[in-house]
Formats: sequence, structure tokens, C-alpha cells
Amino acid sequence: MRRPSGSHAVYQELRRRILQEELAPGERLHESALAADLGVSRTPYREAVRLLMAEGLLDQLPTGGVVVRGVSARDIEELYAVRAALEGLMAACAATRVDAAAVTRLESLVERNARLVDLPQEAAEAGHGLHLAIAEIAGNDWATKLHSQVDAQMSRYRHYTNETQKRREAALDEHRRIVEALRAGDAATARSAAESHVLAARDTALASIAGRLRAQRF
Repeated sequence: MRRPSGSHAVYQELRRRILQEELAPGERLHESALAADLGVSRTPYREAVRLLMAEGLLDQLPTGGVVVRGVSARDIEELYAVRAALEGLMAACAATRVDAAAVTRLESLVERNARLVDLPQEAAEAGHGLHLAIAEIAGNDWATKLHSQVDAQMSRYRHYTNETQKRREAALDEHRRIVEALRAGDAATARSAAESHVLAARDTALASIAGRLRAQRF
């Protein structure tokens, strides 16, 4: 396996491990061991850690140590509320800008989602691609910038919302409703459908986190 070099490559690899929970929430990072594992000196490792702390994926302890930020119901509530507002805004904007070519593109992405609905990771990636396409069509630069910031944090919780076949199929139906509203140029319905979709994902994530916490107590 080729080892990453430079702080950006180290950042990308540590971020991947955090998002995939190879580094678990609450786990303490051991600088010397991780730097050796990544095949880098401590300087690029520390720069990568600094970037991850700024992104909110790592926390610094009062003692100076660094841990993976824990997952919490409060974070989910706040993040999904912000994302719902942004997704609704972008869907409404997209409804006023969508053309035939964009509709064809969105329909193709929904059909890709349908083909992959049985596969958790692939279905999540397909759905995420649809959301990014809607953001691009919307053309609202500030919403896109804010959405990108929130999306980085949302990556931690996306797999919680996509674990069951029932939820994946429901999300697919919700994606279809969003695209139908966009095709019709119905900004109000597109906004409502996008917001409802995000809030349904929030409820699934909250239930999943609560279930894991209960399991840990027994």
C-alpha cells in the first residue's frame, strides 16, 4: 500500500478513518503511533490534526491530548436543522432555474439511486450525488458554500441514516418527489419535499444513535 505524504494526504486519510469509524468517536489519537502508521513525520501529522480540529472532527483535551469528537443527538438535531433549511432553499432556487437537460440529469441520478438501493454505501453515494447536482443547478453561491461546510460534518452521520432497506427505499421515494417538483418548476413543493427528506433522515439518525447508546449500556 502506498503511504500518503504531506499534510493534505495525511488529513484525507485521517478524515476517512474518522468518517468510517476506524477511529471511533471518543478514541484518543496517539501521535507517534499514527504518524508511524502513515509513514510521515510529526510535522505533517500535526498540521493534518489542526485542520481536522478546525473542521470539528477532532477535539483537544484540557491535558493537551486529541480525541475523535463524539457523536451526539444535539449535533444531529442542529446539523440536520441547518441542512434542511439549506436543502429547501437550494431546491426552491433550482426549481426556478431547471431546464430540460438538468431534468434529464436529475432523473438519471434518481434511476442510479434506484439501481443501488439494496447497497447501503452505494445508495448513500448516489443520493448524495443527487443533492450536489441540485445545489449546482440552484446556483446560489452562498448556500453552496454553507452547504459544503455542513456536508463535511454530515458525512459522519450519513451511514446512520442509510442502514436499513426500509429507509433506503423511503429516501429513494423522497428523491423522486423532489425531482418531480423540480420538473414541474414548483418551488414551494420542491422546498417542502427537500426539507421533509432531510428531517426524515434526521429522525432515522437519532433513532440509530439512541439504539447504539442503549446497546452500550447492556
